[in-house]
Amino acid sequence: MHYITAGESHGPVLTTIVSGVPAGLKVSEAQINTDLERRQCGYGRGGRQAIEADKVKILSGMRFGKSLGSPIALQITNKDGENWCHVMAAMGAPPADLVREVTPRPGHADLVGALKYGTDDCRNVLERASARETAARVAAAGIAREFLADLGVEVFSYVVRIGEVELVEDQPMLAAPDYKPLDIETSEVRCPDSGTSEAMKAAIDEAHEAGESLGGVFRVVATGLLPGLGSYAAPAERLNARLGGALFSIPAVKGVEFGIGFDAAMRAGSDVHDPIAINKKAGFVRIGNNAGGLEGGMTTGMPLIATVAMKPIPTLAHPLPTVNMDTLETEEASTERSDTCAVPACAVVAESEVAFVLAQAYLEKFGRDTMVDIKAAIRAYKQRVRTMSR
Repeated sequence: MHYITAGESHGPVLTTIVSGVPAGLKVSEAQINTDLERRQCGYGRGGRQAIEADKVKILSGMRFGKSLGSPIALQITNKDGENWCHVMAAMGAPPADLVREVTPRPGHADLVGALKYGTDDCRNVLERASARETAARVAAAGIAREFLADLGVEVFSYVVRIGEVELVEDQPMLAAPDYKPLDIETSEVRCPDSGTSEAMKAAIDEAHEAGESLGGVFRVVATGLLPGLGSYAAPAERLNARLGGALFSIPAVKGVEFGIGFDAAMRAGSDVHDPIAINKKAGFVRIGNNAGGLEGGMTTGMPLIATVAMKPIPTLAHPLPTVNMDTLETEEASTERSDTCAVPACAVVAESEVAFVLAQAYLEKFGRDTMVDIKAAIRAYKQRVRTMSR
């Protein structure tokens, strides 16, 4: 299962095509729209979210609510595109009053993208480098999430830190899978602790008043996974490599840890690795989950836990110095309508990337054609694994 997206931040639509979807999968536009809404929400979001009300339209690959086995095309309309139709026209000559973007923002793709593609207008870069593109990813991942849910796998996220405000967790690798979705989604910053949520909101307010932006840290958790997804046999097949690459593909993500991550480098081996035991019902189990559900590039059957760091949004109310690409003089960087904090939204996008990688791993292990065959293969695998532990 793979996706490709197309569209600019202020273009008319965002489009995505998902290929490799098995036949017979139930897909709900309403469920995808719920995830799109979650991506738009979050304390500290900017004015663009007041304009857009993202809704998906499924154009192909489905019949009567079930997948056909052919590529699925999805589309999201950019309401703000109506206000940019002349500036972002796909065809024709540029308008006479066009103002080029020539003061690239530090921390964004503006300058490097302009150098790479040889353009004297940073808008050619920033429109596609914008995090607005992630709306199409979330829509596409709605297909992967439906697939995983049908197999008993749930993917969710929660915010651990915004700026200097951090959720205190005694044993995060054990606590993470037990957080309640209601506690997460009713928080404006998607943090399961109400006191920490209020402190995070106060930090965002303070940053907004100062014309600053804030980054943070969140966790993505996947439960219900079978052991043995991924592979140790080749570097590109290792699931941690694929998950890491997917998470780093998200704009503003600067760090990824699995399990206790960097903390493992400061402990002795006996305090890092999870002992193996036998459970009469479950078979082989781990005592603890410092590994975050991954060993040797494969799932262990324990919850998958990834901790992800997001940098602050690069567009600032008080812009940093830059160089005008026309005059080569020092000026203030350009400004775009932006957020003070988008960590809760980034966490939803990260869920989507994790869901796609996990869906691919299931299809590789259990077949690709139909949901009926995939479920039969999973039943046979579970039986074999149980037999090996007896």
